[in-house]
This record gives sequence, C-alpha cells and structure tokens, in this order.
Amino acid sequence: MLKVELHAHTADDPVDRIPHTAGELIDRAAELGYGALAITLHERQLDVTPLVPYAAERGVTLIPGVERTIEGRHVLLLNFRRGAEGVRTFEELARLRQRETGLVIAPHPFFPLTSCLRGCINRYASLFDAAEINAMFTATVNFNRPTERWAARFGKPLVVKGDIHRLRRLGSTYSVVDAEADPEAICAAIAAGRVRVESRPMPWAEIASVLGGLVLGDVARWWKGRTRLAPL
Repeated sequence: MLKVELHAHTADDPVDRIPHTAGELIDRAAELGYGALAITLHERQLDVTPLVPYAAERGVTLIPGVERTIEGRHVLLLNFRRGAEGVRTFEELARLRQRETGLVIAPHPFFPLTSCLRGCINRYASLFDAAEINAMFTATVNFNRPTERWAARFGKPLVVKGDIHRLRRLGSTYSVVDAEADPEAICAAIAAGRVRVESRPMPWAEIASVLGGLVLGDVARWWKGRTRLAPL
C-alpha cells in the first residue's frame, strides 16, 4: 500500500510561480512517508529521469505527468511516454490513449473555474480513468460532491490530490494505492479501482492563507513582468 500524491507543481512550472524545487518537493514527500509522487507541471512534462535516483534513495517513486489544457479545460495525463504535451483536443486525447499506455485523471472537475471540466467530463467520460477529489474544501463548501456523484454514475475510481503549489499543503490529503512501487503498476492499480482516498476539510483560515499566498505570487509575477518591460 502506497501513500501517493498525483498532482504537484514545482519551480519548473512554465505557467504558475511555484517557490519550491523538485528536489525540495521530493524531500518533503519523503519526510511525510509518501511512496510515490507525480510531478505535473502546467503544459510541460518535466523529464524526471535525472531525479529518479535521488527520489529512490528517499523511498519515493516518481511518476511523470503534465496538467494539460485541452480545449480550454485542465486534464491530468500521467505516465505517458510521449505525446502528452502536444494534446490540444479531446479527439487527440482519444488517439493518445489508443497508442500509449497512461492514466487520464479529471482534476477538480466541478470547481467554479473556467479551466475546470464541468460539463465536458460527461461528454468525454470514456476518456477518463479516474476523477480527483481536490484538497480545497471545507465542511460546508465542497465542490467535490458533484465529482463523487459523477464517479458513482460512470463507475470511475476517485483519487484525492493536493494540487500542490506550496509545500505546506503536502500531507493533508492523499491517495492510498494497492500497488508495487512502480509507475505503471500504480497507474494500473488506480484504473482498476485499487485506491482509497484520505482527506479532511480545510479550515477557512487555512484556505484564506493558501489563496492569499497564490494571489500575492501572481501579483509579484505581474509586477516583475511590468518592470522588465518598463522603458528606461
């Protein structure tokens, strides 16, 4: 049984400003007893090969992945050997699944953001192997409930993921997968439903702190770009 995080970003991300490196993410995952970790940058699949020995020494199996924007919606593609970065449409995603072995997960599908799948997840249900229960919820406000209903309707397993943008978020929610410590075995086990979720509601103060940090990071990135372009 492996403690697994399947949705995490690092400083290599080309879209979001992330303060921690891949090495720091691996170190923290090892401290918290994770057996496997997927690094899923936006739009770019990080080559984790140079990091595999480092992670293995710390008991962590690395899973390559990418959080790809497909027809304006976020989709997690895990452990595809090639082609994941180039997928732009759901038709292309269907072709990728035909020629490659990997895992397709719907991240935070019913959250109130334009990048979330929402109705698309019903139209393309056959393309998804699992759906994500996201860590960002409280006892009273929980956008994961429609995801749970969707999974029950279509017979899909649920995984829980932190969507890690800050290291302090790692550890509050995670998936437990019945598999050997191997990327292909982990993905196959999830697709087969050999996974359970461990999650707890977040206090409002913690959510406010996380969102505030993300907003400040976005403002800092905007200001840096503005000053770079300002005339002398």
